[in-house]
Amino acid sequence: MANLDKASRELFRRQPDECFPSIPSLWQHCYRQKERAQEAWLPPTSLTPSSVDDAAVLTFAQGGKETPLRLNDWSFGQLCRFAKVGKETINRLTSETAARVFSETLPKGQKPWQLLVEGTRVRSVHAASYSRLYNADLLSVVREFAVDFEPPPKGVGGGTGLYAGEQDMFCFLIDPTGWAEIQGEAFAPGFFVWNSEVGRRTVGISTFWFQAICGNHIVWDAVEVTEFSRKHTGNIYESLSEVRRILESLVAKRDERRDGFVRVIEKAMTNRFGDDADEALKLLSKQGIGKKLATRAVELAQQQGGMTIFAVVDALTRLSQEQANVGDRLAVDHQAARLLTEAAMA
Repeated sequence: MANLDKASRELFRRQPDECFPSIPSLWQHCYRQKERAQEAWLPPTSLTPSSVDDAAVLTFAQGGKETPLRLNDWSFGQLCRFAKVGKETINRLTSETAARVFSETLPKGQKPWQLLVEGTRVRSVHAASYSRLYNADLLSVVREFAVDFEPPPKGVGGGTGLYAGEQDMFCFLIDPTGWAEIQGEAFAPGFFVWNSEVGRRTVGISTFWFQAICGNHIVWDAVEVTEFSRKHTGNIYESLSEVRRILESLVAKRDERRDGFVRVIEKAMTNRFGDDADEALKLLSKQGIGKKLATRAVELAQQQGGMTIFAVVDALTRLSQEQANVGDRLAVDHQAARLLTEAAMA
């Protein structure tokens, strides 16, 4: 089993305005961003570094008209890499001096640059070999083939797992009703999907089956982790077919396993866990559950109206949330999951 921290890293690096409450709202944002975007293929000779309002810009000249294109932090960094000049060095110069440095160091070849422009703001600058995939198109595949998946419980600071910023997009989804039995323990399916329209990261997807998610959005005890990623070159839209195939495989396996898990739950809701409270305590002890916790679980199960397997497991799950330690909570949850499958299948 593995603990996955990709979503946790996203949780702590995102600003509030990069966080979205649902897949439809994230898609709408990305779709509007795509609608506003313009791709411009311009020869380097048509672009002149200059200074406007104390900021370095690229001035595009065509037909006797000059249009200043403002750089954001990401496109400015890309321009520095084109010029092979350190970003930190340029930032120490005045805008006029920086423009002169760019004029002398930027390549002057005939191959066009690929600019992603929104209004008069440059979001990215790439060589001709770069191939763009829009976030909205990737999310359309997710919406079509992962209809039962939703964001995880909100993390620390209110992070939802659904993020889109100036440079990239990240999406964390789970199926909270997709619990299934794998080697005697309970797991649910989930996946990450990510992309960048401006070259900050690859396009990719990672699917998995997990047992728990903490408030830091760390995915605990993940199995069957599958990952696909691709750089933005060539026909990048071919990657959508692979993302679609991976999602279809995850959903098919979920449906197959969930049917078997439902049968286990149905049996657990009708079969008794021992003849009385004393026998239930002995059975819990054999499962490695401490006397104090076992006693409270039996008492809680009795209050819920019966000593079924499901009632005892549900009581253990509720009590696990009272554990102060994440490790202790996970241990109790694992014991409850093992108890459910072993007792219900006996």
